[in-house]
Amino acid sequence: MAKLGFLKASTRWIRKPAQNTGPELQARWLTSRRDILRAQRLRCRTFSEEFGIRISPFGLDRDRFDRHCLHLGVEDKSTGALIGYTRLLPGEAARKLGGFYSRNEFDLDNLAGLPGHVVEVGRTCVHPDYRSGGTIAVLWAALAQYLFTARVDFLIGCASISMADGGAGVAGIMPGLRERFLTDENLRVTPRLAVPAVTPSDKGGAMPPLLKAYTRMGAKIAGEPCWDPDFNCADVFILLEVSKMSRRYRDHFMAKAG
Repeated sequence: MAKLGFLKASTRWIRKPAQNTGPELQARWLTSRRDILRAQRLRCRTFSEEFGIRISPFGLDRDRFDRHCLHLGVEDKSTGALIGYTRLLPGEAARKLGGFYSRNEFDLDNLAGLPGHVVEVGRTCVHPDYRSGGTIAVLWAALAQYLFTARVDFLIGCASISMADGGAGVAGIMPGLRERFLTDENLRVTPRLAVPAVTPSDKGGAMPPLLKAYTRMGAKIAGEPCWDPDFNCADVFILLEVSKMSRRYRDHFMAKAG
């Protein structure tokens, strides 16, 4: 497992909501085998329900990257339940593995020359009972502290759009992403499996909360999405230059990070 050399594993970030507005949440690094298993169960349950698929008969979503990643979780402090999660794969660990996880879906050659410290974020999920926005806010504040403390220059990763509607939502969402958030051509990736062409929904499609959160932080979309038939979704590649993070979010997260 990747080491937490930049921060003690016991460090916690706590968000105390106003009275009677919801649970007290805390974010912390997950380092024990028990914690990682809890995260893998949360991932499996969340993705299975969200995408309408059966990921594993063992109730765990896991892969060879897990032991090399940093695992960040959010817990309901009153119950100790793990209700939010994301994982981070630093560039040096990715090189030992032969590349980032997203290389399975995209040709990343155009990003090979990115300067500085590159980290991949992935497997982000929130328990269905805790999707009011508070969980992702706590998770993002902890993530931001990591980005600043570890002096990360670029954050990369994927955000998924469900294709349970046959892909009409993806077709409706992508024109807006291309118009507002597309990277320069020299920083675009190429999907290994293109999303099948479908007619856009009349409603245009609602942007998933995670993808919306990335764009609000200042992330760009690095090209066309990749079709993931196993998860029945389209994965959009995001690229965030940390120094160009939205000022509003940077100030907010830096205040939380002290």
